[in-house]
Amino acid sequence: MLQHSVLRICHILLLAMCIFASEDFDWTKNKIGSFQYGTFASGFSWGAGSSAYQTEGAWDKDGKGKSIWDVFSHKRGKIHLNDTGDSSCEGYYKIKDDIALMKDMKLNHYLFSISWPRILPSGVKTDYINEKGIEHYDNLINMLLENKMTPIVTLYHWDLPQVLEEKYGGWQNASMINFFNDFANLCFERFGNRVKYWITFNNPWSVAVEGYETGEHAPGLKMRGTGAYNAAHNIIKAHAKVWHTYDAQWRNKQKGMVGISLSADWGEPVDVNNQRDIEAAERYVQFYLGWFATPLFHGDYPQIMKDYIGRKSAQQGLSSSRLPTFSPHEKSYVRGTCDFLGISHFTTRYITQKNFPSNRGNNYFTDRDLAELVDPQWPDPGSEWLYSVPWGFRRLLSFVKTQYGDPIIYVTGNGVSEKMMCTELCDDWRMQYLRDYINEMLKAVKDGVNVKGYTTWSLLDKFEWDEGYSERFGLYYVDFDSKNKPRYPKASVQYYKRIISSNGFPNQREIESWKRKALETCTSSNQLLAADPLISHMEMVTEIVVPTVCTLCILLSAVFLMFLLRTRI
Repeated sequence: MLQHSVLRICHILLLAMCIFASEDFDWTKNKIGSFQYGTFASGFSWGAGSSAYQTEGAWDKDGKGKSIWDVFSHKRGKIHLNDTGDSSCEGYYKIKDDIALMKDMKLNHYLFSISWPRILPSGVKTDYINEKGIEHYDNLINMLLENKMTPIVTLYHWDLPQVLEEKYGGWQNASMINFFNDFANLCFERFGNRVKYWITFNNPWSVAVEGYETGEHAPGLKMRGTGAYNAAHNIIKAHAKVWHTYDAQWRNKQKGMVGISLSADWGEPVDVNNQRDIEAAERYVQFYLGWFATPLFHGDYPQIMKDYIGRKSAQQGLSSSRLPTFSPHEKSYVRGTCDFLGISHFTTRYITQKNFPSNRGNNYFTDRDLAELVDPQWPDPGSEWLYSVPWGFRRLLSFVKTQYGDPIIYVTGNGVSEKMMCTELCDDWRMQYLRDYINEMLKAVKDGVNVKGYTTWSLLDKFEWDEGYSERFGLYYVDFDSKNKPRYPKASVQYYKRIISSNGFPNQREIESWKRKALETCTSSNQLLAADPLISHMEMVTEIVVPTVCTLCILLSAVFLMFLLRTRI
């Protein structure tokens, strides 16, 4: 009893220290400095990432069940150009090829996800286990280890079994907690002797907001004001249950770690001398990152979220807040369930105060009372939401350190897309993005942030959710029009490879040559690939336009001759 009391007091003191640390972040000091040379600590892990639905294809092969994305993408008008992930990169069949690409880059790790319906077609463990699915991931994991790469495995990257959505309402229903725990436990049982890094959820913010609030993503529901909060609540509890399952049943035997990957844009106050802008920027980050991280580290939702959503709910005449609450037992249960924190980060916004009246109806976005702005000078080579703002990365990492008691951090996604009609393998903007963002991460490490690894997003061009194949994040170009889906290296492959081999940026003289040498890899054959759309256009000209013009010329000539003959008669 005495030992239990002492442990409890220590836990309370530790929590108090964490809460005190959360007050240390200084919103007024944005250290935007020059490029910093230096390298990461020995053992820093470099990798690339992917997800099952975006890359595997084989959507209905070898016993796989349907996911919500299989169904959603088949509905016309949901995806750009009605694209689907039915075949995508055919990664299901090209494990050897893709691992060869990773090995050539000398990656230390590969981050991928396991498709829940590929292993459990109905989503329920007691119904049926698809051994063909188990075999696929066995082969992938074994081959990675044979090539001295560490598998980092995501259990849920958005592809919920469709049966669970239809029968129970998906993440709106608390029954998902046990179903997900059973799936995770099966993965620990079958793969845990070789997998030591587990991520429960990738970017649950998108699952909740875009799946159940805006309807942009599967399952496409628009439950404004409640859907996102309910889904997030069940996801947080599902994560905690899986962590406890691993902790109780597998940790001593398998010696692994369980974390979560949270996406977070950085929010910078428009005016750092304006307290209202500072408060708005903090709300932006807390409604984004803190929504999930604060319960897992401190046991409850951010106070800002509770205050704002509670007040808005009352103004709507509701008897209770639209934000669900954790019971005292649940607070204790979810607190401390992160062995490491995965951070997926791509861009930054300027934030200012903006009041939204409650009489128009509230949702996640209006609950925050803020406006997002961008600087027109920020580069935006691809996705309309993705601007290159490297200094925001350092700010975010520093925020995580102060808010959550200096956790172990793995960067689980960072990269940039391109959006263009023609192929461009000489992706100088991606090299610049990687250089600048990785350098800001290096500065954060020098500041004392505990970053242990970096994953660029992504290894391959792939299905980009509601944008289909119109945006490309890959280091490798994938020819989706070819049946075999061949991969072609972009210049950024060589650039990233040099960062890995140098473990950072050793000196000015060395890195100044990297971009030039990387661009030299865009060989003439690759340039021919880049010209494919033009070649196709020329083929259309020669095969269709030229014959048509010739036919018209012949007809006009015939008409002209007939006219001449008639005038002579």
